[in-house]
Amino acid sequence: MRTPATDEVIDLCRDLIRIDTTNTGDLATSAGERAAAEYVATKLSEAGLEPHLVESRPGRANVVTRIAGADPSRGALLVHGHLDVVPADPDEWSVHPLSGEIKDGFIWGRGAVDMKDFDAMSLAVVREWQRTGYTPPRDIVLCYTADEEAGSDWGAKFLVEERPELLEGCTEAVGEVGGFSYTVSNDLRLYMIQTAEKGIDWLRVHATGRPGHGSFVHDDNAVTALCEAVARVGRHRFPVVVTPTVRAFLEEVGEALQIEIDPEDPEAAIAKLGPIATMIGATIRNTANPTRLSAGYKDNVIPGRASATIDCRTLPGQFELFREQLAAVLGPDLELESVHRQPALETDFDGPLVDAMALALRAEDPGAHAVPYMLSGGTDAKAFSRLGIRCFGFAPLRLPPDLNFSALFHGIDERVPVEGLQFGVRVLDRFLRQS
Repeated sequence: MRTPATDEVIDLCRDLIRIDTTNTGDLATSAGERAAAEYVATKLSEAGLEPHLVESRPGRANVVTRIAGADPSRGALLVHGHLDVVPADPDEWSVHPLSGEIKDGFIWGRGAVDMKDFDAMSLAVVREWQRTGYTPPRDIVLCYTADEEAGSDWGAKFLVEERPELLEGCTEAVGEVGGFSYTVSNDLRLYMIQTAEKGIDWLRVHATGRPGHGSFVHDDNAVTALCEAVARVGRHRFPVVVTPTVRAFLEEVGEALQIEIDPEDPEAAIAKLGPIATMIGATIRNTANPTRLSAGYKDNVIPGRASATIDCRTLPGQFELFREQLAAVLGPDLELESVHRQPALETDFDGPLVDAMALALRAEDPGAHAVPYMLSGGTDAKAFSRLGIRCFGFAPLRLPPDLNFSALFHGIDERVPVEGLQFGVRVLDRFLRQS
């Protein structure tokens, strides 16, 4: 069913993709978040809303606005999305990553699924509400943030720490990487609602040794010590730990696919899930992946210090144990430096908000069945949860059965199906009206 909102969401999504909001993780080279925030603020103002544009640093801008609900005594619902994207190399893409091109039924471009699609959905829905004079059942707070792709320091974390009054009264939240479909059969699609996400623990490992001339025999080489330790970490597999969220997901999948799942050894069953196996497989254990190396200042000088960055992701309740396990794998005589840490999150898959998600999905797709799952990455929910907000991932999309959705996040040729985007607008509208 076409509506003004389902038509408008296409242009909104394309416009946002065309604004370069690349976040390099460096304040000096990140760009475009202010321009995107101004675009969003203009669209909200056009609809008669009063957006607050908040800069945390020059160019790093966030937008927050509140829609008054019919019952002010109820807790507000936070609907959040980030405006920044990870870098993209045009030479690797089939189309230019900032084109917003429509091809083969998809909108292509960096941010198409992470997460300018949901930004566009929420804008389209509330603009239609304002045009028709609709009042939601409770306050809705819309929040569009900077810097999610580099840890949220200048976005969600800044708002939580410096401008919490803009989020006053929010008790629940919905954001990215949830509500997308996994096709089981023509009559059954599992829609994965994110109720948990792993913690982030970015570490820098330092090895020290005796500096010297590169031509000498040298048995105290910092580079050698570091590389041996990093190789051990990169090859290590931490023990399987099945959390309540993952256990519930596996039970639902086992029933849907009619396969036997051993909760103590789930890897064989997960391997049968197709493209989403990569995402789900990362949620049954803690992980540690080396990502950067740094050492030396001249080709013929053995340096006295070498460093590596390790991207660690921890399951709920596992942080302290994981650090012990990691130290054992790395071995002695290495220095660990914490670069960035955010906690894991997990909430129950129950309550009126979850019921509203399931009802909205079934209304638009009779074959929909909502299930909980854990995200292997992280979102702005980690920051918003510090205010006591119960957070979910619910950015609804009905996806083609053969689309490798998880590979599109930070991948080349990122794209979102036009029909899936329009489906998401209809579901989000129903959900917010029932929430």
